[in-house]
Amino acid sequence: MRGAIRALVPAVLATAVLSGCSSSAGTDADAGKNGDTDPVAAAESTAAEKGAPLGGAGSACELPVTFDLAADWKPESVEVEPGSEFTALGQQGSATMVCEIDAKPAGSIGYIRVWQGKGASTTPRAALEDFVAGDRNASEAAYEETEAGRVPAAEVTYTVSGELLDEPKKERAFAVATPKGPVVVHLGGLDSQEHEEMLPAYELAKKSLELG
Repeated sequence: MRGAIRALVPAVLATAVLSGCSSSAGTDADAGKNGDTDPVAAAESTAAEKGAPLGGAGSACELPVTFDLAADWKPESVEVEPGSEFTALGQQGSATMVCEIDAKPAGSIGYIRVWQGKGASTTPRAALEDFVAGDRNASEAAYEETEAGRVPAAEVTYTVSGELLDEPKKERAFAVATPKGPVVVHLGGLDSQEHEEMLPAYELAKKSLELG
């Protein structure tokens, strides 16, 4: 992997190490039982301040789609070199990471990552199922049909467990079909609390998405 690999690998390792001493906010089901506010509704009611658009010609990551970044989030293009020792970090299922948007300058620990799938005829739902299947630690996946901007999309919420995590943490992604193949936009986070704090930036990207 070239270009963003200097940022990507330390960030992945740092997230893994920090996750070992973090605590998550619990599952969606637990939140509902405790009467907590739905995180997506909270994200929508606390809209992220809009920053620069991403995806068009001349932007940090040229993509088959465009969407608005939240203010202070830092995007960086990722190029995965086939056969390198870092290839696995940039592949999930049949999708390849093409852009990484860092939340640290905005005060959170996590990323929105953009992945390019294969096959112009691949549906958004199929792209997400393949993407989630590519993470052996993923479970409790729930899918729904939705829209990203005015583009038909599918979205998934799921949890990820691992040896370095005290508790399962929430993750989510949405996908749209493009003539160049499906695009998956994924939000992770250090833990579930960080994930929910970053939801406004994710919702801004979804709401503002257009085909390139």
